[in-house]
Amino acid sequence: MALDEPKATDDVFDIEGFQYIVDKDFMQKANPIKVDFSEIGFKLDCAIDFGAGCSGCGSTSTCG
Repeated sequence: MALDEPKATDDVFDIEGFQYIVDKDFMQKANPIKVDFSEIGFKLDCAIDFGAGCSGCGSTSTCG
């Protein structure tokens, strides 16, 4: 997840005051995508299986 401006290759979703920009090709692979916010950050869930966690973000509970 990153801040970005929409491009012609993106889908744009306005949900509860937030704008989500997702690459159209990625959206076909990951759909459905769910973003849950909490006091300590956010969690992303999608149709892609990333395995047991990731090492790039420093957290195993929010990486798929």
